[in-house]
Amino acid sequence: TCAINNDGFAIELWASGLPNARSITLGAKGTVFAGTRELGAVYAVVDNDGKREVRTILKGLQRPNGVVYQGGALYVAEQSRILRFDNIEESLSKPGQPVVVFDALPKDEHHGWKTLVLGPDGWLYFNIGAPCNNCVPPETHAQIVRIDPKNGVLETVARGVRNSLGITFHPLTKELWFTDNGRDWLGDDQPSDELNHLQKPGQHFGFPYCHQGNFTDPEFGWGKNCDDYAKPAQLMGPHAATLGMRFYTGKMFPAKYQGAIFIARHGPWRSEEHTSELQ
Repeated sequence: TCAINNDGFAIELWASGLPNARSITLGAKGTVFAGTRELGAVYAVVDNDGKREVRTILKGLQRPNGVVYQGGALYVAEQSRILRFDNIEESLSKPGQPVVVFDALPKDEHHGWKTLVLGPDGWLYFNIGAPCNNCVPPETHAQIVRIDPKNGVLETVARGVRNSLGITFHPLTKELWFTDNGRDWLGDDQPSDELNHLQKPGQHFGFPYCHQGNFTDPEFGWGKNCDDYAKPAQLMGPHAATLGMRFYTGKMFPAKYQGAIFIARHGPWRSEEHTSELQ
């Protein structure tokens, strides 16, 4: 266990042997499922006589990053498909063939992995990232969408979203909140990543014309006004690479943390300052 501050918090190893694990979801019987971005695998962590056992339950998938458990089934978001594995906790050793919920998503590798969450309306929400670092995207990209798992109907929820890797809903208002990672190659200090709050369906959050709510893009921002787009609720810092996020509703932390958002930040994949330190 390694203490990380003076408020009584600590961080410790919970389970190992899940290489490249990215997104997690919890089954009704306590199984923890984890998707991967690069290895094509989905893991299950189960209790085996008081010890945590990691099983690789799915292999050979295409970027199965997003995972959601609902109604006994495990939903997996691949790069271009949403799959459903029924009765998953009763069939960990042999999940069987999935039901294809939707298979007509873009196949771009750039920002092609999906963050999958279950909305309070029973729909599945996920990102379709921009197929580039910075470009005017096709109508099918740079957005957050939702899909009805019962009939495969797909709808756009938010536009102008470059690459959202954290999506969640407020536990009381049920409103959508999400992070968005800003573009690269404008230096180490701009633009900032964002925490965003969807207040009405279809809002445009600026990409690629306006970044961080007040910075017009030097290539595509000509003639654009940042006031025409939804403003971030909070700036997260340049190249912070914000990942998963959750509103805290537990009981372990002090009362002041109730309703607060916890956001995981990966940090920059490169920067002039970081590169010079490595050299």
